[in-house]
Amino acid sequence: MNFIQSIILGVVEGLTEFLPISSTFHLIVTSRLLSLPSSDFIKLFEVVIQSGAIFALVFLYLKTLFQDKKLLMNVIYSFIPTGLVAFSLHNVIKTVFFENNLLMLTMFVLVGIVFLVLERYLHGSATHLSKTCVSMSSKQAILIGFAQACAIVPGVSRSGSIIVVMMIMGYKRDESAKYTFLLSLPTIFAASTLDLFQSRAILTSMTDGWLLIVVGFIISLVVAYLVVKWFIHYLGTHTLAIFGWYRLVAAALLILFRVLP
Repeated sequence: MNFIQSIILGVVEGLTEFLPISSTFHLIVTSRLLSLPSSDFIKLFEVVIQSGAIFALVFLYLKTLFQDKKLLMNVIYSFIPTGLVAFSLHNVIKTVFFENNLLMLTMFVLVGIVFLVLERYLHGSATHLSKTCVSMSSKQAILIGFAQACAIVPGVSRSGSIIVVMMIMGYKRDESAKYTFLLSLPTIFAASTLDLFQSRAILTSMTDGWLLIVVGFIISLVVAYLVVKWFIHYLGTHTLAIFGWYRLVAAALLILFRVLP
């Protein structure tokens, strides 16, 4: 890996981590387009730049989370099913799901279709999205946690699955995105901590490559910070349709140019 590749991956992670388009899917595709091997260093690099993205949320939302006890408890309720599913299937996720091109591409397309169908239904019905995170019950929080657990398959997207389920429950799009970000704090932190622990031998033995990791981390943090602020504002006045169309067009191009499957 060189510095240009480090910057590109940092930008891709920052752009896609909190948008409903699956950051894992985009990192896998980008690594292949850059002809990067699936090495231990690359895997470690991806974990670290994902940690950079989570630091953007620390700056934006950590204070909010700890100032609202009910909101904090709901985030914990949501995290529990996600944590249980992810921990129990961790090896399967890394060795099976991440290697199945057809599965990833299929889920990427299907979720895009779900976005378009849901927004079409909401546009043509009397359903009104009016709920805010304040009105969330513990049962709803747990259900949202199971929805997030679906994102263990690359291509689904944590934010996409959460926002869809919350919209079905009647929550505003921007409130759904906000809750996604809050839930990302324990979710990504736990996942990154586990991955870093399992990569501890690489960390202790690595003699070079640190500058590449630092560059990717900083780029990811800055880009993610800007994306989060933009996304909340965007969903205040727009729908998810653009992300549904993006998924379909991107999938078509990947198939056309034989990048996937």
